[in-house]
Amino acid sequence: MKKAFVYFFITLVIVGFSAAILLAAEKPAAEGISANGGVTKGMIAIASGATIAAAALGGALGQGKAVSSAMEGIARNPGAQEKLFIPLILGLVFIESLVIYSLVIAFFLQAKI
Repeated sequence: MKKAFVYFFITLVIVGFSAAILLAAEKPAAEGISANGGVTKGMIAIASGATIAAAALGGALGQGKAVSSAMEGIARNPGAQEKLFIPLILGLVFIESLVIYSLVIAFFLQAKI
C-alpha cells in the first residue's frame, strides 16, 4: 500500500508541475508580453514532456499490476486461463488508451510552440 501511495504521489507531483508550468507560460501572454519568447516555448515543451512522463509511469505501473495479477491467477488455477485472457487484454487496452490520450495532449501542447 505504501508503494502505491508513493507512485501516486510522484505522478501527482509531475502533473502538478506540468500544470504550474503551463499556467506560468500563459501569464506573459495575458500581461501583453510577447508570447513568442523562448522561455514560454521552453515551459510548454517541459510541460508536454512531463505529461508524457506521468502517463507512461502510471500506465506502466497499471499494466505491470494487471499482468502480475493475471499470471498469479493462472498459476493458481490453470483452467482459468481462457476466462482471464479476454479481460486481461481489454484491461491492458484501456490502460494503454489513457497513455495514448496523454500523447495526443502532448502533441497539442507541442503545436503551441
